[in-house]
Amino acid sequence: MAKAPVLTPRADDFPRWYQDLITKAELADNGPVRGTMVIRPYGYGLWERMQAEMDARIKETGTQNAYFPLLIPESYLAREADHVEGFAPELAVVTHGGGKELEEPAVVRPTSEMIVNEYFSKWVQSHRDLPLLINQWANVVRWELRPRLFLRTSEFLWQEGHTAHATYEEARAFAARIHRRVYEDFMLNVLAMDVVPGRKTVRERFAGAVNTLTLEGMMGDGKALQMATSHELGQNFAKAFNTRYLSKEGRQELVWQTSWGSTTRMIGALVMMHGDDDGLRVPPRLAQIQAVVLAIKGDEAVLAKVREVGDRLKAAGVRVHVDDRTDTPFGRRAVDWELKGVPVRIEIGPRDLENGTAMLARRIPGGKEPVALDALAGLLPGILEEDQATLLRQSRERRESRTTEVSTFEEAVEAATAGGWARIPWAALGEEGESKLADHAVTVRCLVAEDGSVPDADDAPGNVAVVARAY
Repeated sequence: MAKAPVLTPRADDFPRWYQDLITKAELADNGPVRGTMVIRPYGYGLWERMQAEMDARIKETGTQNAYFPLLIPESYLAREADHVEGFAPELAVVTHGGGKELEEPAVVRPTSEMIVNEYFSKWVQSHRDLPLLINQWANVVRWELRPRLFLRTSEFLWQEGHTAHATYEEARAFAARIHRRVYEDFMLNVLAMDVVPGRKTVRERFAGAVNTLTLEGMMGDGKALQMATSHELGQNFAKAFNTRYLSKEGRQELVWQTSWGSTTRMIGALVMMHGDDDGLRVPPRLAQIQAVVLAIKGDEAVLAKVREVGDRLKAAGVRVHVDDRTDTPFGRRAVDWELKGVPVRIEIGPRDLENGTAMLARRIPGGKEPVALDALAGLLPGILEEDQATLLRQSRERRESRTTEVSTFEEAVEAATAGGWARIPWAALGEEGESKLADHAVTVRCLVAEDGSVPDADDAPGNVAVVARAY
């Protein structure tokens, strides 16, 4: 009788496979309030690695970290009409505190443009105060009607950047810099995720922005996921909060602003883009554990060698974990590490010691082979880089093979509903066609130029709409 699979096969039920993997790889659990989540240590370790990589890139732009309050006076949101309208259905509002009704209700932070601008208007007085570049790592609350762990939760973790500049050109250039040099670089070179950089349509634009830049990734089922966004805010919030500076010429001028963010949604993307029927596959540059060294049996000589190999690998710069829990069956431990997607397993037992070898199991391409113990420290860095490149190549090949060039609305819908993406000239679709896509649960993920670059305007000649179903 065939053994039941550990996970629901992706081809049978992709959403169930996703939920199985989140649970069995010990990434997260549902929280006690609907739509919230508890991020378990292994899942939070992935987030910590993401934070470290992105934080370094953010700081390279000259941006500094700060922190703003979780509770925002409700009146702040009313100052920018498009912004409050965009977020109104998702707001959580505190009306009582300390056993009394509050004089003014407080909104639990859905995003921080409002409270940041209250303080930007105090801190910016002169052109010498600009650019003002601030980022915060925080949680936000957006009341979610259809929650799914990591992808859509009522509370999630993120970073949000907020900047003020002297000119439109400076603000626009900075939003583009974050888009490409922080987010796209991180996703390609650390997450090994092929992403499409583009410009959101007016319909899909962030509430209160004049332009939104996005990065869209194709998941294993062909749906799109918005990975991160960078917004040009123009002077909308500066006008609402009267954020002005004294120019070199002695004139009072409104600042130009940006905001940009990425979230724990990227952990969900990691699962759906790189996972397979055996579990996660974590890109080696991201993995908090790049190699696990497993003792097959509790033999003292085996345990000593396992610890020695672990020390050697650490000295070689590999992030390594020694699993010497021989009171737990080896097969169960091997399956657990496979579920968690650790790139390399090094398995050592008594017979391996006799032969001077270890069994090397590679999670990403699959397969096992014996390797000389003395060669491991020299081999592993190259193997990890090979596997990093493999994941990026596979994600790119998936997107390219499942993207169809079309010329009509009907063809675009057909391609998207069949589990892929469509590329259609924006001139052939337009805002009217985009509105009709909603009837088929399909959206324009972004606009790109004919050569794949980000277009300068919504109506630039040759713009192409990338169309898909999305999470």
